[in-house]
Amino acid sequence: MTIETISENRSHGGVQGVYAHASSATSTKMTFSVFVPEHQPGVRLPVLWYLSGLTCTHANVTEKGEFRAACAQNGIIFIAPDTSPRGEGVPDDSAGAWDFGLGAGFYVDATEKPWSANYKMWSYMTDELPALIAQHFPVDMDRQSITGHSMGGHGALTAALRHPGRYRSVSAFAPICHPVMAPWGKKAFPLYLGQDQAEWRAHDATALIEDGARVAEILVDVGLGDNFLEEQLMPDALEAACAAAGIDLTLRRQPGYDHSYYFISTFMADHVAWHAARLNRE
Repeated sequence: MTIETISENRSHGGVQGVYAHASSATSTKMTFSVFVPEHQPGVRLPVLWYLSGLTCTHANVTEKGEFRAACAQNGIIFIAPDTSPRGEGVPDDSAGAWDFGLGAGFYVDATEKPWSANYKMWSYMTDELPALIAQHFPVDMDRQSITGHSMGGHGALTAALRHPGRYRSVSAFAPICHPVMAPWGKKAFPLYLGQDQAEWRAHDATALIEDGARVAEILVDVGLGDNFLEEQLMPDALEAACAAAGIDLTLRRQPGYDHSYYFISTFMADHVAWHAARLNRE
């Protein structure tokens, strides 16, 4: 598998790159960013995956996430994929809605037409992209962690719950915790996955935990000034499911913070350090 280098910039002693490749999962060109901190030749570094939210591309966190200083300090590679397939011929919401279609792949493999031709973000981010990263970057794939924001927080939580043992830790910023009950999920899931709600539950962190999926611990930050908090994010549902399952959830409710990258960047270093403690553990 080959990649195209779009840009590389020196930052915090390392290299912030943006790359593209032809994806077999989505049948489109996909763009992603990778920050590789300064390291000794031949040394393989742990990986922190970051999944972005609705309307975003790889660029939002790359430009506004303020992760590089913390990743450089802790020796962690930071990878940010796109949120959906893009390009001529890729279907989009006919009304131009921002919460479905382009920029809103929800990290699922669509089974319904016309979305099923390209919207294979689950396979892309859990299978194809990790294999590509392992081929081209100095990563230690035995030391992976995952985080994300909003729709990407949903993706990070479900990836960790459905791949026990792959990720040493999982966290999220303002995740969609219970999408089968949230308006965003109720809109997207039937269009992507059809009417069988058992398929929806496989992409819902709260439902997965209720159905027996487990991780040891989770870190979540939400802003109490987030307009989406109660109706869309539903962290109380995740908190109740984790309590019933015995999962160690640290749910931090941050007064005054909203849903934006001002919120994410404020607590990004905390999350990187939290993951680093687990990624660097023997």
